[in-house]
Amino acid sequence: MASMSVQTERTDTGKAAAPGVRKTDVPPPADDTDTGRAGRRSGVSAPYLLLLPALLVTVILLGWPLIKNGMLSFQNLNPRQLILHLTEWRGIDNYTDVLSSPDFWKVVQRTVVFTAVNVVLIMVLGTLVGLLLARLGKRMRLVLMLGLVLAWAMPVIAATTVYQWLFAQRFGVVNWLLAKAGWSSMADYNWFGSQLSTFSVITLLIVWQSIPFVAINLYAATTTIPKELYEAASIDGAGVRKSFTSVTFPFLRPFLWATTFLEVIWVFKAFPQIFAMNRGGPDRLTETLPIYAFVEGPGNQHYGMGAAISFLTILILLGLTAYYLRTVLKQEEDEL
Repeated sequence: MASMSVQTERTDTGKAAAPGVRKTDVPPPADDTDTGRAGRRSGVSAPYLLLLPALLVTVILLGWPLIKNGMLSFQNLNPRQLILHLTEWRGIDNYTDVLSSPDFWKVVQRTVVFTAVNVVLIMVLGTLVGLLLARLGKRMRLVLMLGLVLAWAMPVIAATTVYQWLFAQRFGVVNWLLAKAGWSSMADYNWFGSQLSTFSVITLLIVWQSIPFVAINLYAATTTIPKELYEAASIDGAGVRKSFTSVTFPFLRPFLWATTFLEVIWVFKAFPQIFAMNRGGPDRLTETLPIYAFVEGPGNQHYGMGAAISFLTILILLGLTAYYLRTVLKQEEDEL
């Protein structure tokens, strides 16, 4: 009891020993509701502000020409209208003429088959080369990648000119090699005299130009796969094929989807290779939609008709894009 009284006295004495100290009210915390709202607003709008310059450039460089092309597709424009500065509106007659023409649907079918064959070859060969890059040593990988980059960096017209020289009828290297190998009938073979042989040369050119893009990107994608997964698969007794189907392919599936979509667009709208090779010949049998639009438009000086064909081509590409985006979104929902 004595000790308790002493502690009480000391405590009281300590409280009384500070006469100059007085209790003050602590101010309440500031209301940061407005500040938080402003910060959230700026955070939401910041990405759109950053995208604004790119969107403006896209609208100016792509949107305005697209609008002008759409307006031109409803007009009857030929040299007479250009000289006299006349504007003759045809409504949907250009589209009616194009869609009712059997030649248009033949070109559409030809373009689809041509695109499908090229994309399949590009993806299969590009995937094999990309997997080969992942398995090679550093020196051989460097040599192969150097060759791929050189092929990829070669200008399209320059590459087309080289292939024209390689497959020339009289002085082409390919015919000379085939003749030396025993096929004497191929000494003067005209590779650009039939539809199939012309498309074969164009396909070889486009596939050769496209493989580097697929192979290098696929190799980059394989470097992101954890090595622990391959070690676990080998412990479970998985061979090369099982490791590819259970480890490699699931990681590469998004890349393969995106690359396939890009290659479809690139091959579908291929123009310089086909036009510079043989101008859509022989007898317009190798014309795809871009070549057909150019020949019917500036070639035959029916600019409104050419604009209508090109606009229909854009609509087809937009449909392919919508299908791709729908597939990707569905895959993401399934993964979630």
